[in-house]
Amino acid sequence: MAEVDFYLSDEQRELQRALREFVAKEIEPIAAQCDEEERFPRELFARLGELGYLGLGFPESVGGAGGSRLDYAILCEELAYGSAGIALGIYVHMALACSALEAFGSDALKHSVLPDALRGRRIGAWAFAEAGAGSDAGSIATRALRDGDEWVLDGSKLFITNGPIADFLVVVASTAPERGLKGLSLFLVECDRPGFRVESSLSKLGVRASEMGELVFEGCRIPADHLLGRESGGFLDSLATLTLGRIASAAFAIGVARAAYDATVEHAKNRVQFGQPIGSFQAVRFGIADMAVQIEAARLLCHRAAIAADRGLDHGREASIAKLHATETCTRVVERALHYHGAVGFMSDSPIARYYRDCKVFELGEGSSELQRNMIARDIGL
Repeated sequence: MAEVDFYLSDEQRELQRALREFVAKEIEPIAAQCDEEERFPRELFARLGELGYLGLGFPESVGGAGGSRLDYAILCEELAYGSAGIALGIYVHMALACSALEAFGSDALKHSVLPDALRGRRIGAWAFAEAGAGSDAGSIATRALRDGDEWVLDGSKLFITNGPIADFLVVVASTAPERGLKGLSLFLVECDRPGFRVESSLSKLGVRASEMGELVFEGCRIPADHLLGRESGGFLDSLATLTLGRIASAAFAIGVARAAYDATVEHAKNRVQFGQPIGSFQAVRFGIADMAVQIEAARLLCHRAAIAADRGLDHGREASIAKLHATETCTRVVERALHYHGAVGFMSDSPIARYYRDCKVFELGEGSSELQRNMIARDIGL
């Protein structure tokens, strides 16, 4: 698809070009195998760190590479084009675990963890969800109690991406249960702490190259200075930084949709029926044209939100609009891609089948489509 992104700088165009080259060389050849094995490629993670991609958007003072949220959106789209599962694992590490530590950790914590994390030597996870708490964060049951110079964590976390392979976690726990959502705090927990264990690894329908697990804390003790941000307020403070997650989710969806679109264009050119390529039939031509329009619109909405964030403007509504439109667009595009591929796309070893299994998760994570619509309606004044 020819792209006329007139607002990108020369440096951002070069970033995009370099990422596409990297993805074609190092991610696309292993995407299917990692998906089949349900394995996150740690060796690739380290390579991304060496090249500075994991440090995009982080200050050089903590080992980052600088850059903007628009740079990060470009990174997310290109990684997801190669593998949504690999992209998801990298996103959780960067945009959730490392971003929370950079925003709320003490200087000592940041300088002890982030340089290695942003070079791909340590993997982070965001330990938020529980069996009884997903969208309803106020129902989190994991507790953190102060005991002298330590915090003691007890509870469990479920559906934690990177959980089985993480070296450190940012854990959301309640320090004031009676206050519900307003009583949640953030903690940095190294995964070699006594009292912490990975209870199980979980098998998923899609994004299988990311690893997901159930985590348990039983009397897990951490130093008092591992509290990130305010006690009984750190999680609420972090919500302002999590708009990046909606922008990233939109970018992931665009990457997967674009991969499905590109495959469909090639298929339409080469698949011959009734003596001519199927792309010559109006029904197929119009459907693929619609795909192109929807993807372009989604990218513009995603990049608008990223640019607003970079300029320090309020961008919560823009992030929700981008996330809602891009993720639902991805599902529509991938469904049409599977339809046009016919039986070939329905086979287990087809990239289209992988895109089909991957696409739905983007409508669920970082706030479901229903939550995005609710936030947009509230911003409208309804």
